[in-house]
Formats: sequence, structure tokens, C-alpha cells
Amino acid sequence: METDLSSLGRIGVLMGGPSSEREISLSSGKAVYESLKGLALDVVAIDIITDDSQENRQIIQQANIDIAFIALHGHFGEDGQIQAILEQMNIPYTGSDPAASRLAMDKVASRRIFQEQGLPVPKYAVLSVRENSRFIFSIIEDLSFPLVIKPARQGSSIGLSIVEIEDQLDEAVEHAAGFDEHVLIEEYIKGREITVGILGDSVLPVVEVIPQNKFYDYEAKYKPGKSSYVVPASLSAPVTMQAQDIAQTAHKLLGCFGFSRVDMRLSLDNIPFVLEVNSIPGLTLTSLLPKAARAAGIDFTQLCIKIVRSAYERSVKK
Repeated sequence: METDLSSLGRIGVLMGGPSSEREISLSSGKAVYESLKGLALDVVAIDIITDDSQENRQIIQQANIDIAFIALHGHFGEDGQIQAILEQMNIPYTGSDPAASRLAMDKVASRRIFQEQGLPVPKYAVLSVRENSRFIFSIIEDLSFPLVIKPARQGSSIGLSIVEIEDQLDEAVEHAAGFDEHVLIEEYIKGREITVGILGDSVLPVVEVIPQNKFYDYEAKYKPGKSSYVVPASLSAPVTMQAQDIAQTAHKLLGCFGFSRVDMRLSLDNIPFVLEVNSIPGLTLTSLLPKAARAAGIDFTQLCIKIVRSAYERSVKK
């Protein structure tokens, strides 16, 4: 039996944040706020502008909310910090708990779990920025070009480069290191870009992303017309099932809750390689998770309601 919407009380949509993904988060938050407001629910938009715990406690307290819809991306949104504050304040919130959020945000920690559990992942190496550049060549000797260089804890393809030759390596590592002290270096999987959304206990249709750019970078993600999408992706039934199974397994292995989006590369021989799990994926009307939900017959407002209901029901069970 579904929760009566009036039971939800005052919903605070947390958006913005202090990360490099602030503008994207504001777009997600605004879309969620407008959607919930359209149902005449008691909803308030809360712009988070700092990662100072005490300041955020005060902002949230002043808003007098009963439940938090977290639409924050990146640092202080997906790394477990805001979730920990809300738990201390006994305010139910959407999405994964602090531990699962931290794991999903950390591409190195989550990658190791996937590898240990037998999920397909690209060959990779991890570099600490404290190590000198000569060390780079020793850790990548088992890898072959092209390579993907990216910060260990960053979203939206920020700080990501694809390098074809050794001469481009130092610059790419330096660029990624500007966003995190650990850099992930992985083999580029030739093939297709796919993503699979998880909503509650359901796996959503596979989305194929076809970027105009060389790869699915920041511009391809957020500039209109720079990518096209096929939903559901044109894949055989066995490949579709395999991608969905892998996505659901990755979601569960990290302990994610409520919803997530699992990004993958589908190799030329149709093996889905897990890249990362997004514990708070984009939530604008045109974002990938809403696209997948729409293909499953769930419109954007229904998606937002399902997410907030799951948070309420988890709090009641506690």
C-alpha cells in the first residue's frame, strides 16, 4: 500500500552545494521542486552554499522540514556528508546512506569491490599526486593506450581526459589531479556508452548515449544537441539482461538505496564494463535516469514521488 502524500509533511529540496557540479545540482533541484510543488505539496527549496556542517544544520533547521530530497551532486552531496548531518538531525532523506554514498563517490574503492565480486571493469591503475611523474609509466606498463584519466572522486566527467599517446599523459594527470589527490588511469573500452537506472527494486530500461564529441564529456552531457539517446537501447535481449543484472548487482554491492544510475561501456564483443555508480544522478527533465523511467512508463513527477516515498517508508521502518 502506497504512502499517502499528505503523510510526507514538509519536503526540503536540497540543491546547489559547494562542488564543481553546483550548477547542475541547481537544475536538478529546481526540476524536483517544481514537480513536487505542482502537486500542491508543502515543499521548500534549500540552496546549500557551503560544506560547513554547523552552518548547514542551521539552514536546514530554519527550514523546518520533515523530510529532505537530496538533489546535490558531487562533493558534500554524494559523498555522505549531508546524509550524516541529516541522520544526526533525525530527518529522513532520499537516496543512499553515508557509507554507501562514500563508496559510490570513490571510483577506486567501488572499483575494487566490483573487481573482487567478479563484475567486469576496465583494467586500471591508481596514482597518488604525491608520486613523481616517472612513477606513472611504471604503474601503466600493463595497460595499453588509449587511456582514460580521471579524478577518483568527481562527477559529470569533470577532470576527465582520454589520451592516445604517452606525450599527453602528464598533462592529463595534472588536469585530473586538480580535482582529487588520487587519479584513476584505466584502459579505454572501445564500444558504446550505456547506462542503467535503478529505482527501488526495479531495473529501468538501458539507455544508450551517442555523443557527438569524441567521448561523453561535460559538454556532451550538458550542452543541448551534443548527444543523442536511444531508450531502450538497441541491444539483444541477452545483452540487455546482462547489463541490467550487472547494474543491479553493482547498486547492491555498494549498499545503495532508493535509486542510482550505473554507467558502463559496452565493448565491441558486447561485454558491459562497469565504470561507476552515481548515487544521486542528474534529475532534470532531460537527465538519463528520468529518460529511462519515462521509457518504463514513469513520468518525472511520479519518479520524484517514488523517490521521496521510499525515504519516508525507510524512516517509518526504522
